[in-house]
Amino acid sequence: MNQYDRKAGQVRHLLDDGTPPSAPPELYEEAVRIGGRMLRRRRALRRLLWLMLLVAAVAFVVWASVEQPWVEPPSETTPPLTRW
Repeated sequence: MNQYDRKAGQVRHLLDDGTPPSAPPELYEEAVRIGGRMLRRRRALRRLLWLMLLVAAVAFVVWASVEQPWVEPPSETTPPLTRW
C-alpha cells in the first residue's frame, strides 16, 4: 500500500463516519480576517487597473488630438512649376 492509498483510506474513513470533523473555533475568525483582506486587495487591484486604463485612454485621446495622425503631413518639397 502506497502513501496515496493510505491517505485515500483515511479520507474515506473520515467521510464514512457520518459526523463532520470539528474545526478549532479560532479558525473561523482567522478565515474571515484573511478572506476580508484578500477581497480588499482584489478590489484595490481592480480599481487600480481601471484607473490605469482610464489614464491610458485619456493620454491617447490627448495625443491623438494634438498630433492628428489621420492628417497627411505637409509636403517637404514644392511641386514642379510647369506653366508660367
